[in-house]
Amino acid sequence: MARKPNYDFERKERDRLKAEKKALRVAEKKAARTKNSEQSEQSDTDNSILPITE
Repeated sequence: MARKPNYDFERKERDRLKAEKKALRVAEKKAARTKNSEQSEQSDTDNSILPITE
């Protein structure tokens, strides 16, 4: 005899996996954003240190 499908569990499992993927993407974007801002801050400070010659 076939088992009764457990739709509630399957739906919760899909939602859990989807939330996990979303959290990973958000964390990656946040890391990239901080890396980008650090690089732009360094380039800003590098430009301000150089003397202006005319």
